[in-house]
Amino acid sequence: MGTRSASARPGVADGERPRVDERVRPRSVFCVIADDHRDRAVAEAACAGRFVHNGVSLELGLEPDWRSAGLAEDKEWAIEWAKFYWGLDLAHAFRETAERRFLSAWERLVRSWIHTVAVGSDASHAAGRRIQNWIYAWDAFASAPGFPGLTPGMTTAVVRSLAAQVRDLRGRLTPERNHRTVELYALFIAALALPELDGDRALLDFTIRGLHENLLTDMLPDGVHRERSTHYHMIALRTFLGARENARRFGLVLPAGYDERLTRACEFALHCHRPDGDIPALSDADRGSYLDLLALAGDLLVRPDFSWAATLGGRGRPPADRHASFPLGGYFVQRSGWGTGSTPLREERFLVLDCGPLGDGSHGHSDLLSVEIAADGRPLVLDPGRYTYSEADPNWRRWFKGTAAHNTVTVDGLDQTPYSPGKPRGPVARGVFVGRCQAPGLDILVGEATSPCYEVVHVRRVVFVADEYWIIEDRLHGERSHRYDLRFHLAPEFWGQTAVDVGQDSTTVRAPGLALVVVPPVRSHLEEGWVAPSYGVKVPAPVISLVAEGQAEMTFLTLLVPLALTAPVPALHAYATDAATVVEVRGTGPGGRMRDWIGWRESTGPLDLGPLRLRAVAGWVRQAESGAVVTSGVAGSPEAGRTPLGGVA
Repeated sequence: MGTRSASARPGVADGERPRVDERVRPRSVFCVIADDHRDRAVAEAACAGRFVHNGVSLELGLEPDWRSAGLAEDKEWAIEWAKFYWGLDLAHAFRETAERRFLSAWERLVRSWIHTVAVGSDASHAAGRRIQNWIYAWDAFASAPGFPGLTPGMTTAVVRSLAAQVRDLRGRLTPERNHRTVELYALFIAALALPELDGDRALLDFTIRGLHENLLTDMLPDGVHRERSTHYHMIALRTFLGARENARRFGLVLPAGYDERLTRACEFALHCHRPDGDIPALSDADRGSYLDLLALAGDLLVRPDFSWAATLGGRGRPPADRHASFPLGGYFVQRSGWGTGSTPLREERFLVLDCGPLGDGSHGHSDLLSVEIAADGRPLVLDPGRYTYSEADPNWRRWFKGTAAHNTVTVDGLDQTPYSPGKPRGPVARGVFVGRCQAPGLDILVGEATSPCYEVVHVRRVVFVADEYWIIEDRLHGERSHRYDLRFHLAPEFWGQTAVDVGQDSTTVRAPGLALVVVPPVRSHLEEGWVAPSYGVKVPAPVISLVAEGQAEMTFLTLLVPLALTAPVPALHAYATDAATVVEVRGTGPGGRMRDWIGWRESTGPLDLGPLRLRAVAGWVRQAESGAVVTSGVAGSPEAGRTPLGGVA
């Protein structure tokens, strides 16, 4: 705990410079990002005046030109650099080594900022991050063994600068969304760590109210962040969890309803993590793992299911639900399990379907009905991510936001929503979640997409069978002839290991760990695509493109099976009528010795599934080599609740 200055006054709020006791130190606050900034290489580079962001390294010195350094083609570099995240790496290096040079480098860089950059001259959200990171780093230095204190006059300079930045930020908060959350939390941290800046506690009370209000407006009632980016969801969740933990540590009472909405946001975080522990990069997002947030949430909110997911089954209790729906956010998840059976948690099957509105702001992509699929400990079909916010030529942002960069269907090569720099400027594509149909061993998602660019209606049905494989039906309904391109973006490591074979009855794609079978056979080829694992970094990746031209109506049926490269590929046959679709898959189950019949309709009616005739909306039957029925499941019939034919959960 730091020493409070007896001479400090609440006059900061009136624009006066506070009197500062040079002995003052910040009170220790919980830093939710501390574990992410313990990189010795980053600290060594900062000591040498070298900084790396977004894959680009610049030599700027310890008294840099803060106002003009960076990249002309991408302002994000300078914005991230000036948030001082690397200060935490310097502080951690000092704690580990007690070498004064890490502290000296931080002091020189902070002093340089104070002397050369006018308060209020950069974006308010960047100022919010910088306020937090100055306090976090100072706290980490000050609490380290052997801390000699800041050099004479430095404490006064830092406190006065923070007071000015806090006062400035309080007066120009972003009106809403993620940036406002960051800024409110910065003021909250400042009020906790340096109560000298908030003598009457007005700032602390204001930020508690503000954070609660922003939690309720930013996290939709189903728990998804309103920008509908998995990355920004986690960034905002990190802030709200940080506020919850700091409130606990300082004995603060948060408003009623805070924990309820926070819990819903954590539930989305739980279900959108892939089994391997990373999140899919949906909309403007990077990959990454936020299991540490689930671990914190498990303890704070007493949710053993969060703890189970956070530790990949190491402690806690498995979540009750494998499948999850977030209709307001527009995300729907299918999962084979939580590692409680013979399959380890990391190797479970996983799919997420995007079927919702564009996220608020400019972070939405033209990705309606796109999916991401993972199995056996790795992603197989991926969303490429965001890569960049720069729209300078050759404008990679346009490619990464476009429909062709996602695992869905393009019509005549067009984006679902017309591209424009920043936010959409006209009508946008509309997604409608038609419904979810479930039976033992069967989970079916149905979504519909329409676009202002064409009259075609795209209906996608995602059928998860026996927790083993997927059948994806894409129906395109147009009034005139079009070109339809169905794409699947594969993992970068599949380059050179992916083969396409167009046969008489189907098209087959083989890649490590994955087989796709498509009927009817169509023109197919490999395209060069990209995957961005982090901002500013892109790597080439193969894209499967399946093309149908000259038709108004088209239906693609795709079997996706997680499968070893040497294993035989199941055979797919489809028997479709106007009323029902029945699919036969041969080579399923243990050892590939089973035959499955899967069928679905728009409404309850007859389904002829091999040896059985059912009356249902959907159903499936598995036969052994002998022809005996091994298991089955029925949905949408009066008997479905009892599943009289037996089944597996």
